[in-house]
Amino acid sequence: MASNLRTRVQEGWQQTLRGILEQARSLGSQAVLAFDLDSTLFDNRPRQARIVREFGLAQAVEKLSACEPRHWDSGFDMRGAMLNCGLSSEEAEAHFTALRTFWLERFFTSEYCVDDVAHQGAAPFTHAVVATGAHLAYVTGRHEGMRPGTVECMRRNGLAVPGEGRVHLLMKPTEREDDDAFKRTAHARLGELGRLIAAFDNEPTHANDYLRRFPEAKVVHLATDHSGRPVVLLDEIVSVPHFSFEP
Repeated sequence: MASNLRTRVQEGWQQTLRGILEQARSLGSQAVLAFDLDSTLFDNRPRQARIVREFGLAQAVEKLSACEPRHWDSGFDMRGAMLNCGLSSEEAEAHFTALRTFWLERFFTSEYCVDDVAHQGAAPFTHAVVATGAHLAYVTGRHEGMRPGTVECMRRNGLAVPGEGRVHLLMKPTEREDDDAFKRTAHARLGELGRLIAAFDNEPTHANDYLRRFPEAKVVHLATDHSGRPVVLLDEIVSVPHFSFEP
């Protein structure tokens, strides 16, 4: 599913990003741009690989202890990553439940999210947004307990940091809250900041929700990876491979 969405990227996608920045400059502080984090601005594969390596060391599974980001080539497909590390299908299935538990205890924490790396062009694009005078709102399914690690990762990767200028970070109050429901409630908070002119997200469900709630905004889908839910993107949504382009 994730690979199929990459085929939506059309020639000239860079003009969409240019147009968004031009509109932001024209509106200044009245404009709001919303950005998801995971698989939109950030590549989570280094975090994923670290967790698998630590599991491999703890369980003496040598092939998993050598896991690298490149082994995660299908989003959150843990079985696929284990196969890419060299395990057989039977071995992967035998370790899956224990690894899943190990992963859940670590992935959604500040300690591990600092390993994320910015997608191509993400950092300069956030600063280009800030330079327009618009509000930049990071809207993420991460919970408040991950705020310290998230902000530190932004600093490490050179992204615009919350608290500087008109930069905001909207996070779930607790880990238990549903990501989809939280993002929908965040729409109201975005409306309080000003006029949402653009939203960026890798999840088709969230991108579609943005367009339905803000039909005049430009919604941009990052064709990286996603949860794999069989959701069709609305036709008006533009897919881009990354944020790197000549302004």
